[in-house]
Amino acid sequence: MPRRLSLALLAAAAALVFALPGGARVTQNTLSGTVGPGFSISLVDESGNLVTHLDPGTYTITIKDQADIHNFDLTGPGVSQHTEIEFVGTATWTVTFTDGIYTYICDAHPTQMKGRFAVGTATLPTPKPKPKPAAKKLAGSVGPGSRIALRTASGARASHLKPGAYVLTVTDKSKTDNFHLRGKGANVSTGVAFTGKKTWKLRLAKGVYRYFSDRHPALKGSVRVR
Repeated sequence: MPRRLSLALLAAAAALVFALPGGARVTQNTLSGTVGPGFSISLVDESGNLVTHLDPGTYTITIKDQADIHNFDLTGPGVSQHTEIEFVGTATWTVTFTDGIYTYICDAHPTQMKGRFAVGTATLPTPKPKPKPAAKKLAGSVGPGSRIALRTASGARASHLKPGAYVLTVTDKSKTDNFHLRGKGANVSTGVAFTGKKTWKLRLAKGVYRYFSDRHPALKGSVRVR
């Protein structure tokens, strides 16, 4: 073949490649989606990383649907693909992602099985931090007479508690005894001659907490945190 003709063919082939719309490349990106057999659903890239952000473009997605009670439903700008709930097997889709947020769910369990990712200039919203649980209330008392107690907000005797934050309010009605609570991370007390109310914020950990009178140690009780 003449040299000039060979060069002309090469030039024509190169021109054809660069003439593809938007300078697109022939090779497509690949993603893998999985749903089931348990209550799990995911979409990962070629390296096995969970997809959270992609560049715009055309992708080949291989879906492994491993349960006849779930399906994989992918939606977003310009994309709507899904497997059937009764279907078990492999499906392959070719999709084009543009700027925006895309969501994948199991239609049978949309609140339990779901995921989403952003494409291009779009970004996923920052997750809101979970609010801290409100501190639970405890009521301690000592007096009148030889009485000492620790109760929950419902008024029941506190014998077992869960770890966490508590607000302890002690009512001291005795001039000869006090209320003393001691345990891991807590050591608070009223005065022996003190009468009135005192409040403390505590964080109780697993273990046994004891409350007693410093003047009369036989006046006592305990609560287990577990």
